[in-house]
Amino acid sequence: MKVPTAKVPRYKTMVIPPTDLEPPAGVKAEATTSEAPPPPRKLDIPVLDIQMPLPEPAVVVTAVTTAVVAVGTTSITSSLFEPIKKKVQKFLQGKIDAWKKKRKEKKEKVSLAS
Repeated sequence: MKVPTAKVPRYKTMVIPPTDLEPPAGVKAEATTSEAPPPPRKLDIPVLDIQMPLPEPAVVVTAVTTAVVAVGTTSITSSLFEPIKKKVQKFLQGKIDAWKKKRKEKKEKVSLAS
C-alpha cells in the first residue's frame, strides 16, 4: 500500500513595494492625459426651482427592464394560477362540506341511540 500524500497548494510570493518608492534618477515620468469626467446631467424643474440629477442611461435601462419583467411575470402567473386556485378552493370546500355532513349524521345517530 502506498503512503498517502497531501498536495499542499503553493502560491507565488506577493511582493509589495515600499511606501517611499521613487523612480531612479534620470527617469522621466510618462505623460498621462487625465480627462475630467463630464458633469452629471441635471433636470431643471422650473416651477419648483429644483435641479434633479439624472442617472446614467445604463442604470435607467436596467431599472426599466427589471420593472417590465417583474410586471409581466406577475401578470402572466396571476392569470395562470387564478383558475387553479378556484378549482382547489372548490375541491377543498366540497371535502369540508362532506366532513361536516358526516359529522352531523354521526351526532344525530348518537342522539337517537341514547
